[in-house]
Amino acid sequence: MTDAFEFPALDLQAHRQGNTGIAYAHRLVAEIPGPTTLITALTHGNELCGAYALDRFLRQGFRPVRGTLLLCIVNVDAYGRFDPASPCNSRFVDEDLNRLWSPAILDSERQSVELARARAIRPLVEEADFLLDLHSMQSECPALTLCGVLPRSLDLALRVGGPRHLVVDAGHRAGPRMRDHGGFADPVSHKTALLVECGRHGSLSSVAVAHEVSRRFLAAVGMTDAAVAPCRDPLVIDVVQAVTVESERFRFAESYRGLECIAKAGTLIAHDGERAVRTPHDECVLIMPGRDLKPGQTAVRLGRYRR
Repeated sequence: MTDAFEFPALDLQAHRQGNTGIAYAHRLVAEIPGPTTLITALTHGNELCGAYALDRFLRQGFRPVRGTLLLCIVNVDAYGRFDPASPCNSRFVDEDLNRLWSPAILDSERQSVELARARAIRPLVEEADFLLDLHSMQSECPALTLCGVLPRSLDLALRVGGPRHLVVDAGHRAGPRMRDHGGFADPVSHKTALLVECGRHGSLSSVAVAHEVSRRFLAAVGMTDAAVAPCRDPLVIDVVQAVTVESERFRFAESYRGLECIAKAGTLIAHDGERAVRTPHDECVLIMPGRDLKPGQTAVRLGRYRR
């Protein structure tokens, strides 16, 4: 299982100033009214593929046909520590920025590098009608979209037309993601968000996925007139259980990459100290198994394909 990076880190200083009053955040406005869409990258400082997509938009002088496009490079402090020899060390500085997105946390007296940045970009997140949050994964796993549980989010993912694997999930016990903040998780709101895991952190294909899904997303929400072919045979996976690490001795039974389908219920997939972790049902799909896990983190999500 390799962590090697097939592409270099970008110098993002040219994008620092922006035009929103928020560092590394840019507002691109069309002449024709339309939705406000936010695309975010580097929510985790070692997930570089989304930064490549935003860098391309900005360097090419892109403008939407309709509406307002917000582009935000999120955790620049963590990214400043990026070292391809130990990429996981730059995931965050103090805490995971994608577990902070509730008013109880954002409005609290807690302080951290990530909380300061989340509070700074919060107005952009709350302004957006649509959000695309670009991420990548530890393992060489096919790209997938984390849709959340609202039907409108899955509908949007199907309109975007890729990636093929669409995961209907409720989130993390450790805290809510940006994708689940405010109206994005409100059943009666129109606001809709998707989180796309574009592939392995250092795989060049993850950069290609980030570019392509960004283009498709803007077309799907009506900001461009680009033609996008629908995804053939999308695979929807409903998460039925999230395995949260309880001890310092969590170990998987095998070297899983993700999207393995375990045929039989009761199959041992991990040990968490003395606790055996087994599949809860037949045809159980393993979603994003983690590495170097600590107590409180999500080790893996368990799901089943929707027929």
